[in-house]
Amino acid sequence: MEYTQLGRTGLKVSRLVLGTMNFGPQTDEATSHAIMDAALDAGLNFFDTANVYGWGTEKGRTEEIIGSWFAKDPAHREKVVLATKVYGNMGPDGEAWPNHDKLSAANIRRAVDASLKRLGTDYIDVYQFHHVDRLTPFEEIWQAIDVLVQQGKILYAGSSNFPGYKIAQANETAARRGSVGLVSEQCLYNLYERRAEMEVIPAAQEYGLGVIPWSPLHGGLLGGVIRKEVEGGRRATGRAAEVLADPAARARLQSYEDLLAKHGADPGETSLAWLLTRPGVTGPIIGPRTPDQLQGALRALDVELSDELLAGLDEIFPGPGPSPEAFAW
Repeated sequence: MEYTQLGRTGLKVSRLVLGTMNFGPQTDEATSHAIMDAALDAGLNFFDTANVYGWGTEKGRTEEIIGSWFAKDPAHREKVVLATKVYGNMGPDGEAWPNHDKLSAANIRRAVDASLKRLGTDYIDVYQFHHVDRLTPFEEIWQAIDVLVQQGKILYAGSSNFPGYKIAQANETAARRGSVGLVSEQCLYNLYERRAEMEVIPAAQEYGLGVIPWSPLHGGLLGGVIRKEVEGGRRATGRAAEVLADPAARARLQSYEDLLAKHGADPGETSLAWLLTRPGVTGPIIGPRTPDQLQGALRALDVELSDELLAGLDEIFPGPGPSPEAFAW
């Protein structure tokens, strides 16, 4: 396993991040534990979750599954860099109750204590803002975070789904307070969706944030979806089905799969390996539903992409180009 430092911090994390969103709704507790065992055995030490994960069963269920895994062997906790998130409504009995969502000091205080209880731990390594809160000033947010750091409940703060200007705003406010500020940004970024290259990733690099891409296969589209349709009769669903309904998008994906077939490369492994070559990327989030899917993702760490293949991928999925030249002179 390769390790790198998370942004400008001294924290060492694996180049792949174990995403746990499927734990509970898609993957039962025993299988979730088996996946975490296998991930740790492979040296993968960065685990990501969120307080709202468990949709389809109950919010918070995913954190509970991780907590029960820690309880089985307390040594696991000290080997794992644990990240969770705050923003979504966690009101009592599933109600959208006031002050049980977003990033007010009141909700941050309540949410972190609830996450710690579900996770069965006394601290969170990276506490992430799951979305931008347009109503709460960063002065209030950082005041709440500084208290949590002083109490030892969290070590670092990160963002998720932030635009570039909010990363700048957050860290400039933190600097004025003498606070550390954001150390990571979790964003949608993959071969198919490269808009983060225009503003988000440059802002993250400028302020020393590690970039953690989510949905590296873009909902399965980059995992050989057309080939699977032809060979296995597996019909795409959800976002993948919507994209494939567009003839132009389908043609691009067919060109992508043809290119990889020419090079004898696996689509899913290639998509992950491509992200590992991108400037500023700490590691993409993988979200296996089974131990076999985890092993497939781990193989991406050994994939080397030739210059010819990288050029072909850029031709099929060109990035937006640097800002401001992408939209101005």
